[in-house]
Amino acid sequence: MNWSGDLEVAAWGVSMGATQEQVVSPEGYSQRGDRVKTEALFVASELADDPYGTEPVIAWRDVRDESANPGAWPVRALEDRPSWGWSPLQSVGPLRFGMTPQQMAAALDGEAPAVRRGHFPWPVYQESGQWYLTEDQFDGAGMTAHYWYEEGIPALGAVTVHGRTGPQLAFDGLELIGRTVSEIGAALERRAENDEFGLVIGCGGDLGPDGLGMYVRAARAGDTVISEARFCAEGWEDHG
Repeated sequence: MNWSGDLEVAAWGVSMGATQEQVVSPEGYSQRGDRVKTEALFVASELADDPYGTEPVIAWRDVRDESANPGAWPVRALEDRPSWGWSPLQSVGPLRFGMTPQQMAAALDGEAPAVRRGHFPWPVYQESGQWYLTEDQFDGAGMTAHYWYEEGIPALGAVTVHGRTGPQLAFDGLELIGRTVSEIGAALERRAENDEFGLVIGCGGDLGPDGLGMYVRAARAGDTVISEARFCAEGWEDHG
């Protein structure tokens, strides 16, 4: 298995992967589907033993900070998920935008992050300068915290609630987490057509109601995708 949980065959120089399908809507434009389709990386023999850990591949797709998948995508049953509230641009469940990492840990009953991600200011020099914390992944709570540095220290700027394991949240009665992506997208589009709100589209084709800082995203669950969501503070620029 490779980093994404897909098959890799060094003797063939091939590393398999998957990407969310794109389908054509009845109106004739491209939109996200509910399945994943195969993709593959083909490399020369000198890269075949570790294709994603060598140049030039690592410069094109650096996966060293991504969580390795063992080849299984367990999904928590919807009835086993806690329910969180959401106050647009202010808070998600027990988390309030602007919290420090220490305040977040306390709000999550002391849970320690399973993975911490960050970067140095000058990637060319790798470990030169101050390391900046950008994400904390909490597997128990089923969410990832994203930080920004408006006042020089890491503060919570966005929360991604994981589709496979995260708590349930709703928008105006529409459950957002662990559902069929196309159905949620269609529901948002219907409400937008009824002038209930405008729609915005994120970098990955993620749909969300205009002005509320929420984007419905897609998480892989084997050969299909299910919905997850990112909730953002006011002023957060989401780049996928």
